[in-house]
Amino acid sequence: MSAAHFGWFTVFRLGLVQACIGAMVVLTTSTLNRIMVVELALPALLPGLLVAVHYMVQMMRPRMGFGSDVGGRRTPWIVGGLAVLAAGGIGAAASVALIPVARVPGIAAAFVSFVVIGLGVGAAGTSLLVLLAQRVPEHRRAPAATIVWMMMILGLAVTAGVAGKLLDPYSPARLMVVVTGVAVAAFVVATLALWRVEGEGRPAPAEAEAKPDFRQALAEVWAETDARRFTIFIFVSMLAFSAQDLILEPFAGTVFGFTPGESTSLSGMQHGGVLAGMILVALAGQRLGTLRTWSIGGCLASALCLLSLAGAGIVGPGWPFKATVFLLGVANGAFSIAAVGSMMRLAGEGKERREGVRMGLWGAAQAVAFGLGGVIGTGASDLAHWLLGEPSVAYSSVFAAEALLFVVSAFLAAKIDARPRATATPRLYAEPAVAKVE
Repeated sequence: MSAAHFGWFTVFRLGLVQACIGAMVVLTTSTLNRIMVVELALPALLPGLLVAVHYMVQMMRPRMGFGSDVGGRRTPWIVGGLAVLAAGGIGAAASVALIPVARVPGIAAAFVSFVVIGLGVGAAGTSLLVLLAQRVPEHRRAPAATIVWMMMILGLAVTAGVAGKLLDPYSPARLMVVVTGVAVAAFVVATLALWRVEGEGRPAPAEAEAKPDFRQALAEVWAETDARRFTIFIFVSMLAFSAQDLILEPFAGTVFGFTPGESTSLSGMQHGGVLAGMILVALAGQRLGTLRTWSIGGCLASALCLLSLAGAGIVGPGWPFKATVFLLGVANGAFSIAAVGSMMRLAGEGKERREGVRMGLWGAAQAVAFGLGGVIGTGASDLAHWLLGEPSVAYSSVFAAEALLFVVSAFLAAKIDARPRATATPRLYAEPAVAKVE
């Protein structure tokens, strides 16, 4: 059986699905976070724990990917995940509205809702990436990954901006209307975007394979050298990436005297750099190197920028701080989009019918790294403050440690085989000869 490669229009359609996922997630991880801390005067630890729960639940991603492998189709898992995500988002809004009336039941409902959100993100996101990996030709993977991620960021930005205006003046009833409207609209748009994209999928497994064991499938994937190395690379690199996120703005305020507005603009500058790095890899990746080269280079460049931030903490005002932050964003964007492109290539390597397990394993590694990164980054900062006393030196030591993590990530990326395996099990979909990027 064969299936046609996805063209650019189809990639944009799947990018729209990713944007809808981002639109639903941003209301729960950002907007509800602010409402709990500001309007409800709850400890900031509570939304932090809720976000961590939604990440940790995504350890189920390999099992979800296995389910789509067995069924042979990805679309039902994407649509089902979107429905679960929408229900979780609406439930989270209802729980926040309940907290002022009944605090303990409201908080308990919030934890349940964030578990549901994590399950929905894991199911939809894993199968969406597998579908892209299976049907996007290799020479288009970096640009395709850039398109999908840029559309997700656009979905985050547009939803946050529009929902923010609609929520003023805040009331629990208005919150329910806005969140429900966004969730329903995102689900409908994503479902329409998926219409007839996948086709019939692939045949169900033969009778001997009808009931494969998940643990066996996971063990088979972990036994694959590149899959195992890539999992560790994803975890370490994303841990370094996320650990810097929550301490950069406090660092700017403490050492450089930035106001809250200035530090927020600094974060926007960094995100602009991330987009620039993604676009750079998409446009120049095929001409100036392989995806592995960009992954290694992006990690090393991120390490250098973090060492520069460590130097900024010691030197203080006068250091080209804003330029360093922008370049850090560029380096982060370059390595992350190259990693996604490599992920799409490696998903089809090794034993057939394990694409979803591989993608789920890597998605779980990323989610756990993001869940731990914020806690470790802020915790290390507090510990350094306590041990070293001087805030600038404390922040510099944490940035230096994160730089070391990126150096380790570059070493791990260099160990991953850059060449498609000639001896690998044939892919499900026959592919015509195309120009290779690696």
